[in-house]
Amino acid sequence: MITIQNYPLAVAACVLAMICWGSWQNTTNLAARSLGRPWRFELYYWDFVTGILLAALGYALTLGSTGSQGRSFAVDLAQASPASIGSALLGGAIWNLGTLLLVAAIAIAGMSVAFPIGGGIGWLLGILVNYLAAPVGNVVWLGAGMAAVAAAIFLCMRAYGMLASTQAQPPLKGILLSVAAGLLIAFFFRFTANSLDRLDAPQPGRLTPYTALVFFAAGAWASTFLFNPVFMRRPVAGPPLPAADYFAAPPRVHLLGLVGGGIWVTGMMLALLASDTAGDAISYGLSNAAPVVAALWGVFAWREFAAAPPAAQRLLGGMFACYVAGLGLLVAARLL
Repeated sequence: MITIQNYPLAVAACVLAMICWGSWQNTTNLAARSLGRPWRFELYYWDFVTGILLAALGYALTLGSTGSQGRSFAVDLAQASPASIGSALLGGAIWNLGTLLLVAAIAIAGMSVAFPIGGGIGWLLGILVNYLAAPVGNVVWLGAGMAAVAAAIFLCMRAYGMLASTQAQPPLKGILLSVAAGLLIAFFFRFTANSLDRLDAPQPGRLTPYTALVFFAAGAWASTFLFNPVFMRRPVAGPPLPAADYFAAPPRVHLLGLVGGGIWVTGMMLALLASDTAGDAISYGLSNAAPVVAALWGVFAWREFAAAPPAAQRLLGGMFACYVAGLGLLVAARLL
């Protein structure tokens, strides 16, 4: 299988993962544009998780079965323990529910409220959880990087908040959903990482990153049949959605959802590959600084801030500065 065994490559993989995790949601905008009307996330999500599963299988059968290092996907699958498989499956299910709750929170509380709360809790608590489980890296530099990127995310969402002429008080339901989403998202990577076999300390029954990715994706895909019908029948915003609405969309709309899932799971694969060398906390921290990447798409591709007030433009400048500084500090945490 293809592995990553030096730190500069691990950092590059994390940066690419961050770009993937901050870019996949562009396919939702493209799907709506292709359809000529809004395409509800509950409908998009069926294609999204299917794309995750198909791409994970594709990576396992190609990159995960190529080269002389480690075990191929088929060999690894034969020796996998139920505990490792269950941990990866649970990681996928936890991520899935957390993501659906975050999207629901955005629908009723807006990005400027849901992302700083849900995304912030998920990112900061996730780094802490992964560092306590596998303390790799200088804790002072890691903490400084966390603070800088957290500031960037906060400034980003403050700028989004300024896009609205009036800011209504967010409903308590939206805040509670954001908190629940953040708490779930903080733990998905830990459960998946617990299933991994480490190159420096191999253990029988543990999984390669590619096999873990397949079971993570399977957990996310299977749990969608439990979670998403509830969101369709009792949506937090808009009318209930019949299943027929999904099949009424043209193939190009479904293809965009599959592509979005492929982009997301590419980021997950890179983060898992990098975690062996960079450490779980640094890999998770670098890869999950994705909200700022999403903001970059909003600024430069979708022109979301074209009519924003000057104060919002200044906040974006501060966001970029904090973002670059934070990423540098997180990289340095493994070197110092």
